[in-house]
Amino acid sequence: MHGVMGKPPGAVTDGIATSKVMLLMLVVMTGVAPISLYMLVPALPVLATTFDRDISVAQMTVSLYMVGIACSQLIMGPLSDKFGRRPVLLAGLALMVIAGVGSVFAETLPQLIGARFFQALGGASGMVISRAIIRDLYPRERVGAMISLVVAALMIAQMVSPLTGGLLETAFGWRAILYLITAASLTITIFIALALPETRRDRADSSSFRGDLSKLMRSRAFVGYLLCQVLASQIIFAFAGGGPYIVVTQMGRSSAEYGAWFAMTGFGYFVGNLLCVRFAPRHSLEKLIWFGLSLQLGGSLLNLIWSLAGLNQAPLWLFGTQMIVMIANAFVMANSAAGAISVRPEAAGTASGAMGFLQQGIGALISQFGAYLGGHSTTTLPLTSAIFAISIACAAAMIFIVPRRTVVVSEELIEQAEEEEQGMM
Repeated sequence: MHGVMGKPPGAVTDGIATSKVMLLMLVVMTGVAPISLYMLVPALPVLATTFDRDISVAQMTVSLYMVGIACSQLIMGPLSDKFGRRPVLLAGLALMVIAGVGSVFAETLPQLIGARFFQALGGASGMVISRAIIRDLYPRERVGAMISLVVAALMIAQMVSPLTGGLLETAFGWRAILYLITAASLTITIFIALALPETRRDRADSSSFRGDLSKLMRSRAFVGYLLCQVLASQIIFAFAGGGPYIVVTQMGRSSAEYGAWFAMTGFGYFVGNLLCVRFAPRHSLEKLIWFGLSLQLGGSLLNLIWSLAGLNQAPLWLFGTQMIVMIANAFVMANSAAGAISVRPEAAGTASGAMGFLQQGIGALISQFGAYLGGHSTTTLPLTSAIFAISIACAAAMIFIVPRRTVVVSEELIEQAEEEEQGMM
């Protein structure tokens, strides 16, 4: 089942779905919020000095930005199911532009923090709606590959965004970063307005956020895929929270060296997404998830063994093995996300929003927990134990919650259901 199984009424054609312009739109709408987050991070010490505030207050330009991203996931996804992908996305991006102008002219740090929150609230609409658009355009078995392709392209930009922010701050001052973010968000808004068609499927007038969410939460498949995706993402948050303390405090290395090693795990995630794109046409979504879960569990177990043996007190052992986990993580996250938003395609925005909200919200807590484990320990064992436990929980969600079924029957039933749905519409 790799062909198109039905088109959203009215508009989307195979040409649009396969065009490079559509891929570019998916990448920029997904990336505008996270890239804007990372770009300002190098300027945080300068912000604290400029406004004569503690660094913890300046850090709120990042932490409340992440809160804005989480809130946006819960708001924009359901709205896009009700009113359409295009108008909600354009409204969100317009809010980001307006908030960007406010950030440029902010005269106090609280004003800047507030403007950044609304920047995230509007800009993150692209993160949640892009997944819904992918589900609108592509059959279930291609959704994971398309998410992986978008993430792979996005990661290249995310890797260079802190460097770009640092260079801009050094050459022109910290406000230059805000000017660039605002100009980029305006350009993306115009691009989306001119090029993006409406992709949402027709819906019954009685559809509502509460009704969609209730139906989704009663689906074992949705709950299982959701938990699998969210738990897999927590491995990244936990390691990112505890890694700096382990490398700098326990191993006595520099923060610059930590950055280089951490980039290695990011490269592993990038490679995993590319492999997922390559394997998706020949393997079912469930097989790709199980492959990722097996590799993820094996890699995290190996890192736990290294901790017990005292070997991964050297960065090469810790990060080299974690790179295996991150390759696997890409398979699990992309394909479990595809499974979650495919349970009810007409409510893909609500499903995507719930998934993104839980991922970001729980991630903030897990990141703090990882920092505690790394900062209050003398070995890597607590952190690697936590990551192994998350890997087990992730696999358990697929084993015990997602209904067991054969791939052939699953594909036939899904194709039949979608054909019947299109006939009724």
